Amino acid sequence: MFKNLGTTEIIIIAVVLLILFGGKKLPELARGLGQSGRELKKAKAELEKALTDEGKKTTT
Repeated sequence: MFKNLGTTEIIIIAVVLLILFGGKKLPELARGLGQSGRELKKAKAELEKALTDEGKKTTT
């Protein structure tokens, strides 16, 4: 998705985020994104496990 981003583009995005949210909010935003990613991973794993378990029940 972001394969074509270069160093300059990343720096510009970081500066815009810093201007919009300020230095104090950025760590909170990053922490929130990290927690969201972990929750999404956990939900995906649970769903895959439930589907695998359901598949095993129907085949036996």
